[in-house]
Amino acid sequence: MTNTILLVEDNPTDILLIQRVFRNEALTHTSLQIVKDGEAAIFYLSGKGEYADRICYPLPSIILLDLKLPRRSGHEVLAWIKQQPELKRVPVIVLTSSRQKEDVNQAYDLGANSYLVKPVKFTVLSEMLNSFSSYWLEFNEPPEL
Repeated sequence: MTNTILLVEDNPTDILLIQRVFRNEALTHTSLQIVKDGEAAIFYLSGKGEYADRICYPLPSIILLDLKLPRRSGHEVLAWIKQQPELKRVPVIVLTSSRQKEDVNQAYDLGANSYLVKPVKFTVLSEMLNSFSSYWLEFNEPPEL
């Protein structure tokens, strides 16, 4: 079974680093889909427009969500996801640079399953994403979607 992870991230450097970690760690049963703003995330998850083909753009088993996004914030996207009956069980892991308690608390209040702060060093990001993949893709028992 292939796990699809939807990365919602607008920073090109962060996207490249995350892609590099996923390639280097040989997450063989993982497909990484990427959208670069909050509106595109909602279109992807709704299967609208260019994202209508679910073979090319499958529903994710996990969402990695940045908070500081153009067009709709990560908090807005998270609130929308948790209101959708077919998506509300999809684990949403906030992956952001914000350590502000207001952001952390609001994310959990809106239903985030985890909150991770992006590390500055690539080696630490690699370790973090390895732990993430072990926990969420190997050990965690996912809900029925």
